[in-house]
Amino acid sequence: MGFKTGIIGLPNVGKSTLFNALTKSNSAQAANFPFCTIDPNIGEVMVPDHRLIELSKISVSKETIPTKMTFIDIAGLVKGASKGEGLGNKFLANIRECDALAHVTRCFEDENVTHVNNVIDPVADIDIIDTELLLADLESVTKQIESFKKRSGKKNDEVLSLAFLEKAMEILESGMPIRQGVFLEDELKMLRLSQFLTSKPILFICNVDENSIKGGNEYSKKVEALAKTLKAPALNISVSIEQELSEISNEYELKEFLLDMGMNSTGLEKLIHAGYGLLGLCTYFTSGPKETRAWTVPNSTLAPDAAGKIHTDFKKGFIRAETVSYSDFLSAGGWLRAKELGKVRSEGKDYSVKDGDIMNFLFSN
Repeated sequence: MGFKTGIIGLPNVGKSTLFNALTKSNSAQAANFPFCTIDPNIGEVMVPDHRLIELSKISVSKETIPTKMTFIDIAGLVKGASKGEGLGNKFLANIRECDALAHVTRCFEDENVTHVNNVIDPVADIDIIDTELLLADLESVTKQIESFKKRSGKKNDEVLSLAFLEKAMEILESGMPIRQGVFLEDELKMLRLSQFLTSKPILFICNVDENSIKGGNEYSKKVEALAKTLKAPALNISVSIEQELSEISNEYELKEFLLDMGMNSTGLEKLIHAGYGLLGLCTYFTSGPKETRAWTVPNSTLAPDAAGKIHTDFKKGFIRAETVSYSDFLSAGGWLRAKELGKVRSEGKDYSVKDGDIMNFLFSN
């Protein structure tokens, strides 16, 4: 399992074109007019990881299975969306299903591409989207509080939930998104269940022209400055370049193209790397003759829970996990030699899985 990322932004900033490039599809309509996306488009991509390929070679695996990431291209939001303007509340609901948000901003000039507000100002664009999400959350939390107060004979958990909702309202009324609030441990549990739009982790994608992909431009630098104050990642991605990259299937040609453009990685790789950091995720592997496979779990996941990603029986009957780091597995050339060199550790139920661990779970039926 990977994670589900919603691509949001104003109409005509390049969301659908980016979605098509990342997912190597043409399922999202991309046109030079607002609201060409109506129903959300969903695409799944394999997460590129060079370690997976190396492990598969060492284990001579019949199958190599990467983890996956899901993108949702959400229709462009406009001022007043929380009150039904543009395509309105329907698409705010689509955001609730996402683990994280990638906010695409237009950071290029092109007289042939219309802007919904007729001016290129990515910071103002971000403010419009943020305000609409905040207003939608405020309306939601107000209704929930009213509903709680109408009940009689409240239970302790309901009182605690009411206190949490009132705290959330206070944060929203101050003009801050929920993600910037400070919550206690028991409140964090409710926060994860709340599905507030402004609680979603967010990163910013500056859609720049080809000449600005390395150093950015005046527009992207403004977004980067804003993102820094919000402690959010900001990436420079040229949607037009990503379109070209999506059409290259030959690995050698892809590397040559990236080299010519002065790029170290594709936009997809940059986005996945930032997304993993944003959500606090890591990857562990299972590797053998049958298959080598990547598994995505939150950082500090305990070994039995990691085993449960493979099968619930693995978690229920967990005994221990044979574990070796990627570097040790690579230098040893496989499980057998790694064991001979004493590089394979026996880890119990309290072990926190590390990024790059290769694991073999032992369990009872």
